[in-house]
Amino acid sequence: MTHHEHRGHDEDGPAETATTGEPGPDPDGPKGPEDPTDLPARSWWAVLRRTGKEFLDDDLPDRAAALTYYGVLSIFPALLVLVSFLGVVGERATRGVLNNLRHLTPGPVRDLLTDAVRQLQDSGGASGAVAIVSLLTAIWSASRYVAAFIRTSNAVYDTEEGRPAWKLTPLQLALTGALMVLLALSAIIIVFTGPLAKRAGDALGAGDAALMTWHIAKWPVLLVLVVLMVALLFWRAPNVRGPGFRWLSPGSLLAVLLWLAASGGFALYVAWFGSYNKTYGTLAGAIIFLVWLWLSNLALLLGLEFDAELARQRAIVGGLPEDQEPYVEPRDTRKWPARLRRRTAHGGRPT
Repeated sequence: MTHHEHRGHDEDGPAETATTGEPGPDPDGPKGPEDPTDLPARSWWAVLRRTGKEFLDDDLPDRAAALTYYGVLSIFPALLVLVSFLGVVGERATRGVLNNLRHLTPGPVRDLLTDAVRQLQDSGGASGAVAIVSLLTAIWSASRYVAAFIRTSNAVYDTEEGRPAWKLTPLQLALTGALMVLLALSAIIIVFTGPLAKRAGDALGAGDAALMTWHIAKWPVLLVLVVLMVALLFWRAPNVRGPGFRWLSPGSLLAVLLWLAASGGFALYVAWFGSYNKTYGTLAGAIIFLVWLWLSNLALLLGLEFDAELARQRAIVGGLPEDQEPYVEPRDTRKWPARLRRRTAHGGRPT
């Protein structure tokens, strides 16, 4: 969308008000409700209406496609690292990963990833040096995804990036590292916890019941890890001062639910109604994989937009003009050019 030019302040100081000619919103001014559940019903309708409008105005389908590109770049080096790791722990671990792909991805996507893993195994995996290079490539590619998500989140919140490179680059790497650790934990839960649950069941006299219980319980645990990844991105990516870290915001909950629904719905569509094999032939698996990744990123960005519009509505209820941007206090504005700091005396508009 076309953004208003914004105004700036240093992250460590208070936000400037309209009386100083520097950016608002004023942290000492009138506030809307801190808890979104305190908003009146008509405000929620306004949030839903604006979320749909801003979703298109911010070009989020196109931005989801860019995120999909960076996601693909990071997946296959990560697969090479995974194959090298699985070669160390044994064939049983490989079977565990591939079997659990049935529950995590649509059928053709599972087939594509399974074939990729098998082909890498047949070629001997990767030597130590190649595995290290692949790991570094995966980290770099994943950091590009995070950087693209940061740019998108600023567009969603109608603000400019004000954090200098010496602050933004470590943030990108920290977010990338945290996401990769959470993904690694997910893989560990999938691969190793089954045998551990069986041993615990044998020790407690529960037998196979413990293993059956864990096979069911591990999915909520994995869902918690997914929620945590989304929460980290929503919390630290945009250049805005939010209410602090929250495990579950309305937007992150919406994103996860939409992702689950989109994955399940797309899998059913491909299985029963899709004609990808007829249209794309041998490329069908790759096309379906890309569409699924795009839908996943689309769900993520729609949840982010919903959180942003909730923040806007809280500011409006607190007395902020409806068309004022940014509507959330920025974290940092040191990178903003001087022209974005100047405002007219009326309505907080930049000159």
